[in-house]
Amino acid sequence: MFHKKHFTCNFMHKRAKGNIGEDIAMRFLESRGFLVTDRNYLRKWGELDIVASKDGIIHFFEVKSTFFNSLINTNDHKPEDNVHGLKVKHLRRIIETYLEEKGGGLDALFKFHVLCVFIDLAKRKGRVKWLEDIVL
Repeated sequence: MFHKKHFTCNFMHKRAKGNIGEDIAMRFLESRGFLVTDRNYLRKWGELDIVASKDGIIHFFEVKSTFFNSLINTNDHKPEDNVHGLKVKHLRRIIETYLEEKGGGLDALFKFHVLCVFIDLAKRKGRVKWLEDIVL
């Protein structure tokens, strides 16, 4: 599931970690019938990790990943805690921008979700926790 080159050092670059988590999240979504339309949609004021559609609804996904080694310790970190007030403010603005540019305007039907990806380095597997329909 993971490329060995990502795990050759103890400290991975933040973007590389994010990419691994987003790859797992994309496979998770595609297996549930979502069509991923954009990834890493970036503007000066924010970024959308994954934009997908299903049943005529635009879905915005914020992906938060955490790495741990089940052979050494357990992971008590909650990735969703990183979706705090300032982050939500940026997400709201970038979603508005996306809807105006690509999504049919601010009247488009959309939902926002957080995907928490727990990546076990020892087992080389990831688990996804989906927090659905977050109000912005």
